[in-house]
Amino acid sequence: MTTPVTIIGAGLGGLTLARVLHVHGIPATVYEAEPAPDARRQGGLLDLRPHSGQAALKAAGLFEDFRELVLPGREAYRVMDRTGTVLLDLPDDGTGERPEVPRGALRRLLLDSLPGGTVRWGHKVSAVRSLGGGRHRVEFADGSGVVAGTLVGADGAWSRVRPLLSGAVPEYFGVCGVETFLFDAETRHPASLAAVGAGSLFALAPGRGLLAHREGAGTLHTYVQLRKPEEWFTGTGIGAGTGADASDALAAEVAKEFDGWAPELTALFRESDTPPALRPVFSLPAGHRWDRVPGVTLLGDAAHLRPPNGEGANLAMRDGADLGRALAAHPGDTEAALAAHEAAMFARAAAVEADDDGFYSVMIDDRAPHSLLALMTGAGQEA
Repeated sequence: MTTPVTIIGAGLGGLTLARVLHVHGIPATVYEAEPAPDARRQGGLLDLRPHSGQAALKAAGLFEDFRELVLPGREAYRVMDRTGTVLLDLPDDGTGERPEVPRGALRRLLLDSLPGGTVRWGHKVSAVRSLGGGRHRVEFADGSGVVAGTLVGADGAWSRVRPLLSGAVPEYFGVCGVETFLFDAETRHPASLAAVGAGSLFALAPGRGLLAHREGAGTLHTYVQLRKPEEWFTGTGIGAGTGADASDALAAEVAKEFDGWAPELTALFRESDTPPALRPVFSLPAGHRWDRVPGVTLLGDAAHLRPPNGEGANLAMRDGADLGRALAAHPGDTEAALAAHEAAMFARAAAVEADDDGFYSVMIDDRAPHSLLALMTGAGQEA
């Protein structure tokens, strides 16, 4: 069968596109590999930027509903050293310029705004091939398939649609994350809760650090950050294997990296209520772009994956909203719409890259935490 717009990936970017298309009366179908909307946790807090994420929600007609999801007071930031000494404490200024919302709740808002059946769950893409004339055949792991008249790859870092447009492959950034959670922190982990504070905590040292967020219902969500070579987690490295033994080995390895740190900080991963999850950081080349290929395009991480900088999900949502509006503005001329989308997206991604202050890199560089302090306080390179 042929659908007017076929979207691969039910992340925030793909769902924003589907919603904006729906607002303009354009049907779309979203195919998602996950078997159900609640098949896994959807990450932690996301700060919505005015000119990207918030603008996208306004285009989607969901801005006021989004405001109901905001967690008050979470725009607070704290920097500590390994001893737990507070070096910088920036309270929430109350302006709400970049409000924090749970990613899962935001995704649910987008899903609930779509007509029933828009998202087809359990459709993992196994192959995509061109049929000519701007049409593409998408094959799924269950043996089914669909012919797309307009195909959009919103399927993230390891996009199966990207090879139609570009030979670029994400490369390891040199940093591994390890994700952990503490639940009911008010009663079970009060010292760690006090350390994290009202919003986000950066506890840092050269080559390693802890990035923690205070979410709703007393949840502390932590990403351990380690500067490690790729061999650390590939082959027979620490990331090899599955199950309890592999989780225990990863937890033990992480604990060694933080020997001597303040106990209220190490409890963020030592006492995790979930098995530690390895999250290596990958990136596409800066300035990634491609020549126009009829009938297909990309958005979000599939198009411009970069190390975490607070912009990724925001850009994906803006990409989706702008693509939806471009398709609505060019009825009967899909190629003009896709060309306009790509030109705007390339420029937007380049502007973010040019303005990238190296936040993620300096968190655990050789002068951490002082390099991050200098960045956050505008003090140049002198701590």
